[in-house]
Amino acid sequence: MCCTLTPVRQRSDTTGDGGVRSAVVVNPTKVDVQQLRRTVTSTLAEAGWPEPLWYETTVQDPGQGQTRQAIEAGVEVVFVCGGDGTILSCVNALVGTDVAMAVLPGGTGNLLAANLGLSTELAAGLEVAIERGRRLLDVGVVHDQVFTVMAGMGFDAQMLAATSETSKARIGWPAYLMGAVRHLRDRPMRVQIRIDDRPPLRRRARTVLVANVGRLQGGVRLLADAEPDDGYLDVAILTPRTVGHWAVLIWAVLARRERVPRMEVFRCRRVQITSARKQPRQLDGDLIAPDRSLRVHVRPQALWLCVPRPVEAPDLTMDATAVTERGARRAERVGGE
Repeated sequence: MCCTLTPVRQRSDTTGDGGVRSAVVVNPTKVDVQQLRRTVTSTLAEAGWPEPLWYETTVQDPGQGQTRQAIEAGVEVVFVCGGDGTILSCVNALVGTDVAMAVLPGGTGNLLAANLGLSTELAAGLEVAIERGRRLLDVGVVHDQVFTVMAGMGFDAQMLAATSETSKARIGWPAYLMGAVRHLRDRPMRVQIRIDDRPPLRRRARTVLVANVGRLQGGVRLLADAEPDDGYLDVAILTPRTVGHWAVLIWAVLARRERVPRMEVFRCRRVQITSARKQPRQLDGDLIAPDRSLRVHVRPQALWLCVPRPVEAPDLTMDATAVTERGARRAERVGGE
């Protein structure tokens, strides 16, 4: 996805000696914490940053409480290392603050990183933060929770519920395909969809997605025009009824057709989806309680994220390649000391 880098700035969040105060919030089930700590500490020290604070997530608190502790301690950057659930929990604490989030590789998903062209290399993730490029993103809001990627009701949440943590750990994002196959023939939802102040739409939909960005698991680009800092959300209504309909829809998405059969797309600042019966729901790949309704609104420019600073082109994919190379060179210097 080619995203225009607006706005990006180099912040002057430094301590007296020029380093940046930071913290690491890590899911200990996703990575080797001791190895991660050695790498992060040595890399930041080489860049002149003080040693970061360290917080491990727990089953009871997957990241929100730890991130709040880091904010209260006065950090300017929070490194988050874990899956999409860890990132989502940390985002809920960071929204509305001046503290930036830096995503480090971990887990099977990291949908936000994939959508913004952030590298899956640890050295690159650290370099992005060290170079102090920042992007101010919108978030979606559902009740008292926020999301950065997508909220959904229907088939997408059914697919997530049918995918085990074991299979995700073993084969990665393709595990979701097996969960999807189990629900291709399920009956559609009867939904009413009210977009901003427009008259309500009535559809028999398999799923309704409310997106801040456009890529799904595996890098599949569903919504080409979705941008994370335009002040809008994109609503995708998918209405396939047969396996053949699914095949045509999927082919059009993979082929990046301008028009995708059985899919309608709208832009909005707020949307309410109401079903005739309770439906599974999800935020950024994490299941939330089933309900008959899903109400979403956008909160513009609410989250600072560390991103590659543009060198020549504003395309984040190109920037990610360049920052990966710079991160690798820094890692070599650290390793040689």
